[in-house]
Amino acid sequence: MSQKRGKFTPEYREEAVKIVLETSRPVARELGLIEGTLGNWVNAYRREHAGEDPPLTVDERARLREQERELRELRQKVAFLEKVAAYFAKDPR
Repeated sequence: MSQKRGKFTPEYREEAVKIVLETSRPVARELGLIEGTLGNWVNAYRREHAGEDPPLTVDERARLREQERELRELRQKVAFLEKVAAYFAKDPR
């Protein structure tokens, strides 16, 4: 049983790859593609854009801000505890 080989525009390929990368779910059948073909497109895209970081989503930005705030607070606590430990270490009782 042979299948007819499809010709796809670069724009269509790019959109299909973006869907895969953004949703992280198998969409080949939904798009009427063979999984291996779409996988090849995704791998080629990743090779071409290896040095680039994908833009952050709104959820990722919010999570990043929260983690940065938490890190800042923890660093302040560590600095305070280091000062307290140094104070008690030099105070002979």
